Amino acid sequence: MITHKNISLFFVLLLLLLFLLNFYTAINIWWFVFIILIWLGINAVGSARISSDYHVKAYCNNPSETEKKIAITFDDGPSVFTLEILELLKKYNVKATFFCIGKNIETHPEILKQVIAEGHLVGNHSYNHSPFFDFYNAKKIREEIEKTDALLEKYTSKKINFFRPPYGVTTPSIRRALKKTGHKVIGWNIRSLDGGTKNQSLIFNRIIKRISPGGIVLLHDTAPHSVFVLEQFLQFLQQNNYKVISTEELLNLKAYDIERG
Repeated sequence: MITHKNISLFFVLLLLLLFLLNFYTAINIWWFVFIILIWLGINAVGSARISSDYHVKAYCNNPSETEKKIAITFDDGPSVFTLEILELLKKYNVKATFFCIGKNIETHPEILKQVIAEGHLVGNHSYNHSPFFDFYNAKKIREEIEKTDALLEKYTSKKINFFRPPYGVTTPSIRRALKKTGHKVIGWNIRSLDGGTKNQSLIFNRIIKRISPGGIVLLHDTAPHSVFVLEQFLQFLQQNNYKVISTEELLNLKAYDIERG
């Protein structure tokens, strides 16, 4: 497996080799610049692609699943649109996982309580979901995670095990923070892009083209177009004999740990 540590070691050795060769033959400085730019590029791609496992192990699907079973996840709530999402999930008898932002839990605690009461799982999605989250140091990341955990555990009475980093970006600081908190990183392999476009047809077609056994779908519970797409998608799953199961069941991982209180 290609990891941040392996790649970094490789490029350090490569640069050292060039440096030693430079004693015997003149090496153009642009070779050093070229190698460093490649290393930076690989780091950028590895950090941005959650399924790469570049910095941390992320559970993005179950490739061994052969039956038509998938999991559905929602990011960035709770919000007023979460209530409409819950109505649809109840209508189609589907359970999902909601990755919640701490500050939104504080704004909509009753909605979070309803999510849990209706049998859905919840996970940690940071406290602020800042666009600068991946630039935070490990201490600040850990503080955000623990602050959100405390809010979630107030209603679950259990320790939260699932974490999804904002934007799906991972970094060495996130790795160090998670080493302390012990969370499992839950990713996805079917990204709807409903957070970046309101085009319902585009979102829906993107999902169904990528659907396959063992997949994890990423949607958002923060906008009306996501609600409309969800109903279309649930109808599609029903018509094509797909079964929606929990992320716990799909990945054989526990969303919660020991009881609190």
